[in-house]
Order: sequence, then C-alpha cells, then structure tokens
Amino acid sequence: MSTRISTSMMYSQSVALMMSKQAKLSHLEQQIATGSKILSAKDDPVSAGAAVGLDRSLAALDRMKLNAGNVQNRLGVQENTLAQVGDMMGRINELTIYANNPALAPADKQSLVTEIKAIRDNLLSLANSSDGTGRYLFGGTNDGDPPFSQVGGKIVYSGDQTQRKVEIGPDTYVQDALPGSEIFLRIPTGDGFVDGGPAAGNTGTGVLTNVTRDGSSTWNGQSFSVRFTAADQYEVLDAGGTVVGTGNMKTGDDIVVNGVRMHIDGKPAAGDSFAVTPSSSRDIFGTLDALIGTLEADTGSPAKLAVQQNALQSSLRDVARAAERMIDSRAAGGAQLKALDNAADMREANGVTLKTTLSQMRDVDYADAMSQYQLESTALQAAQTLFSQMQSMSLFNKIR
Repeated sequence: MSTRISTSMMYSQSVALMMSKQAKLSHLEQQIATGSKILSAKDDPVSAGAAVGLDRSLAALDRMKLNAGNVQNRLGVQENTLAQVGDMMGRINELTIYANNPALAPADKQSLVTEIKAIRDNLLSLANSSDGTGRYLFGGTNDGDPPFSQVGGKIVYSGDQTQRKVEIGPDTYVQDALPGSEIFLRIPTGDGFVDGGPAAGNTGTGVLTNVTRDGSSTWNGQSFSVRFTAADQYEVLDAGGTVVGTGNMKTGDDIVVNGVRMHIDGKPAAGDSFAVTPSSSRDIFGTLDALIGTLEADTGSPAKLAVQQNALQSSLRDVARAAERMIDSRAAGGAQLKALDNAADMREANGVTLKTTLSQMRDVDYADAMSQYQLESTALQAAQTLFSQMQSMSLFNKIR
C-alpha cells in the first residue's frame, strides 16, 4: 500500500494549521481584552457551572444587604420614636408627682390636664409614625393604614400583632419593628404582678402609696383585701369575704400580708378596705385618660381628696410600667440593630470569599496569557513562513 502526498493536501494542511493558530490567537486576545478566561461554557464547563452558582450567591447577598438597609431604617425610626415616647412618659411621671400635692389649686390641676392632653395627642401621633416609605411603623404586617385611631373618645388599634422576620444574611434573620400592640397596649398595672386599690365606698383619708410583692415571694396570686376595723387595726379577708387574719398598722410601717407588701398613708376609717389583685393590663392611652379624669374629679372633702390621691398613686404605678415597656421595647430594637451590624460583617466576609473564588475561576492570568500569546504568535508566523515557502516549490524548478 502506498500513500500519495498531493500538493492540494499539503496546501490544506498548511491552511488548517494557520487557521488553528489564528483562532487560538484570537481567543487569547479576547481573554486578555476582557480579563476573563471563561469566554463561553465550553472553555471550562465545570468552572462555568460553579461560577453561575457563585453569582447567584452574590446576588442573594446583595438582596440581603438591601433587606438589611430597609429594616435598619425602620428600626432606627422606631428607636427615635420610642426615645420621644420615653421622654413624654418621664414628663407624665413628673406631672403626676406634682399633682399628688394635696394643696394644689384647681387652676393648677387644670393646667396639668391641658398639658397631659397635649402629650396624649402627641403620643397618638407618634404611635402612627411612618417609616418614610409610606408604611406605618407600628401596624405589624397591616402597615398600609394608620394603626391607631380615636373612636368615641377611645383609642382603637387596627393593626395586627405579627412581627416580620427579615433575612439579612445566610440563615440569619432579624425582627422588624414591634407591632403597636406590644408597645402601647396590654401594659401591666401595679408592679407588673400585683396591684391594689381602695374600695369605692371608703370614707377615711387612707391612701395606698405602694403595693408590691414581698421579698419572700410567697404570694400565691390570689386576691384578698385588707379591711380596717379602726384607724390602726385591720383584718384580712380572702376572695370570698372570709376573715383569715388580723393585724395592727403602725404609722409609717408597711403591711405585709400573704407575701404582699402594702403601704398606706393617712387614717383609714373603720370599714375602709383596700383590695389586692393580680395585675391586669391597660393601654397607655387608657392610663392617661384615667389620669385626666382623676385630675378633673371633685375634691371638695377629705374623703374625695383621698380618692383622688389613691387614683394618682395608681396612675404613678401604671405610668412607671408604661415607661418600663418603652425601655424594654428600645432594648429589643437595639438587639436587632446589633444583629444587623454583625450580619453586615458576615455578608462582607462571605462576599470577599465568593469574589475571590470567582476571580480564581474566571479571571485571566495575564502573565500566563501573554506568554501563550507570544508562543501562539510565533507559531503562526512559522506556519505562515512554511506556507509561503511551500507555494514557491515546483518540479519545474528541478527541471531547470
């Protein structure tokens, strides 16, 4: 068997070699110009597929960064709003303490009422704060309309009690602003566990200035009452009205009964009683409404003045609980803001890692690419020289 080497075959091989070198050279030029060594998936199918996955991870990080920015804005507005509410509650506390002065003139009390009403209106405005994007801050997930409104003189909450969770990092979530029901509603009365107050028919001047659990914490959560048989003597009645104990009260001393500590100033009349009950709950607006009603009440007799002072003492306890709620709410928001800072660091670290990995997969090594370019350029020149020499070859040259 013999192999025939024809002139056309040699031409074809030379042209194919030059075209191959030109294609390789063109590919290297594109890599150098774009800085990417993967111009199409066929260049490195495995790396190309992995790079797409990394691109998606980077896009997810960008989306989480946007989420974090939005929730950080809302939590920042919440912090500023609650700080203002806390200042207002501090002012309410000052006004309530001032109102406890028995010698206060009716005109002075009316001035207090005017200021407290103004504060109440400001609180309602703050409770309907917007985050600046048209969404109401304290409406929960129902944040398209103002969450608080006044109906028949009472404040009504129309938001929901859901608190969004927002993804701000891989498997990392923070809670959005608190719903208004958790800030302005359901605030415990008394000391947060136990509460107390005078009976409606009291005729003496006894004022319950403090009621709280005793340090022994033996209160079983049951209601009871302390009924005075004389200014310095009392009996203890359970919730059914049965006498279960007796005692004497010395001026300036506390009464400690069933794990509850009470302090009563003034002189209770025989038959006066003070009830002790588990704490209930009241919204912040109801507390202010009760305080306004108390200050507007008639105090034309010592007994009526004692009723007012008892109510003011109750308001002081309720205002203190409302102020604590603001502090707790601010602390919860601060914890979320701290989580946002930590998530930002994590996103930055993950982003750097992903971009470094992508760079290793995609970015061209310029030193290696230039070396390859020089090598392919030289090979192309050699192929072109060979083709040129082959074109000049002819049997007629040998004949001559």
